[in-house]
Amino acid sequence: MAEDRIGTGERLRMIAARHQGNTAVIGGAIASAVWVVLVVLFMLLGPDQAGRSGAQRLMSVVGLVLPLAMIWMAVWFAQSLAALRDEAANLRDLLGHMRRQSADTSDVSPGEPRRDSGTRAVDPAPMPRAQPTMRPAAPARQAMAPRPPAPRPVDNRQASLGLDPPPPPELTPTELVLSLNFPDGPDDREAIRSLRLALADPEMARLIRAAQDVVTLLAGQGAYMDELTLEQGDAALWRRFAEGERGDSMRGLAAVEDERVLDIAGTMIRNDEVFRDVAHHFLRHFDRVMASAAQIYGDDMLAALAETRSGRAFTLLAQVSGMFGRG
Repeated sequence: MAEDRIGTGERLRMIAARHQGNTAVIGGAIASAVWVVLVVLFMLLGPDQAGRSGAQRLMSVVGLVLPLAMIWMAVWFAQSLAALRDEAANLRDLLGHMRRQSADTSDVSPGEPRRDSGTRAVDPAPMPRAQPTMRPAAPARQAMAPRPPAPRPVDNRQASLGLDPPPPPELTPTELVLSLNFPDGPDDREAIRSLRLALADPEMARLIRAAQDVVTLLAGQGAYMDELTLEQGDAALWRRFAEGERGDSMRGLAAVEDERVLDIAGTMIRNDEVFRDVAHHFLRHFDRVMASAAQIYGDDMLAALAETRSGRAFTLLAQVSGMFGRG
């Protein structure tokens, strides 16, 4: 099954990460042992230690302990770097698998009901714990995508062959929030199902892929959307923003107060041309989806979208880019 393949890959990656961590520990232990042996040899073969003062003895102890501390600090950094790389690889593999599953399921006829990998009927997904509680803002099965234009005339012969692509799936508010928040892992079945549905919509697929790139690049520099806390603001401001209002009147949406994360994002946008292009691409697509959502949902739903991992990345990048005003 799909989840089994993901689980196997994750287990192999965890084994590899543990192996790297064990290698770092072994290397640190060998380096520590070599250093201690060298110090002991110096003390045995060096000048007489009897006439040394207390300060000299203290410096000797510091000279022994400080290199050991530096060795094990390097071991800790190596283990942390391996864990970060493994986490980024997990996210890339999971979303890549979801894209392939979306392509595989795109041939299913529109009348056939969708089911998840366990062949059970799809139930509404629960809201993530990190999301604010939403008041019902729209009917349960309203579409996320904006109202399509009037259909163009088509050749009746082509229509009779059933060559027209099926319409994109309709997303419930919960499915929309879960897809933009990304799954927490292979066991987060509801989020995986919601993400698969969202990837079948071309506009949502472009947004999710852009969000994945932005979140991964930020995490590579130590800015994690899971750890980013946004100050609670006025939900009505998101509606005004979605309707096109910009500038200093939107300062209430500048909810990121972590100076370290703001500095990381600002430096990446100013100095990294690749990240700047990816960030602007993501900002455009998220802005479009928010504008479409504003036509369907209430203010609380717009605020909930801003609390997802994708929404936090948007708030961070919009804040450092000046979309919420300066200062």
